[in-house]
Amino acid sequence: PVRTLTHTMSAFALTASKTFRATPVVAQITRARSARRAGAVSVRAMAKEIIATDKSPAALGPYNQAVKVGNTVYVSGQIGLTPAMEFAGETIEEQTEQVMKNLGEVLAAAGATYADVVKTTIMIANMDDFKTVNGIYGSRFPENAPARATLAAKTLPLGALVEIDAVAVIQK
Repeated sequence: PVRTLTHTMSAFALTASKTFRATPVVAQITRARSARRAGAVSVRAMAKEIIATDKSPAALGPYNQAVKVGNTVYVSGQIGLTPAMEFAGETIEEQTEQVMKNLGEVLAAAGATYADVVKTTIMIANMDDFKTVNGIYGSRFPENAPARATLAAKTLPLGALVEIDAVAVIQK
């Protein structure tokens, strides 16, 4: 059987009375509200913390170097720029080394290490550089490497040769 409920809503300081059909979702909400009144614990969303360090290049657009929510750190894609906003070099080796250094500095600013990384995405401008990037990347993860995706990208920011982002879960 379908029940009707009268629900009072306030919007822009106006109060209106609305009658609608009770659906299973409305019934769940009603039960949840009753449980809260009975002393149940409410769950709140965790606050996000913006992570920034001057030991890594500043973000190139409307994003942050990383965002931390609880014990999870989401690191934005890092390219081979130095903190002075200049490329570390023109070769894939030089840029990949700088990317990994930048990634490490942002992780450290969030209280994490390479050992906490659980997922990365590597974007490279030329798939012929895969072996070189893989060797440098792998040196930072000698044991228990994170899950990873590697993609060839037609163009990376500022003409970079490689970009890597990461997700880390800090062990408490």
